[in-house]
Amino acid sequence: MPFPNFIQSFPGIDVPFPDDVVQTAVVRSDAGLVAFFTFLKDMQLPTHAHGAQWGTVVEGEIEFTIGSETRICRPGDSYFIAAGTPHGAQIKAGTRVIDVFEEPGRYRLKA
Repeated sequence: MPFPNFIQSFPGIDVPFPDDVVQTAVVRSDAGLVAFFTFLKDMQLPTHAHGAQWGTVVEGEIEFTIGSETRICRPGDSYFIAAGTPHGAQIKAGTRVIDVFEEPGRYRLKA
């Protein structure tokens, strides 16, 4: 099920992937950033690190490597990535996730 229209109308963010691969909608406060991601195509998220992140899979599947541990997350599964921990993922088309970042400026809002 797609995210509701009111969520889809939230501002998007600049991510280093084309709009035909991933769609975004976010809510930002001084305390953090909540991002709603919809992956339209299979994609590989290269290994990277940043501030703490918590997320949950709403639909689809992600194979995460967080630090030295690899696991598959499916709907209802949550994950936590501690600040500075290298992580990457293989994400299947149709996957929807909600990610919460401790860094409010993690991504720039689209104009």
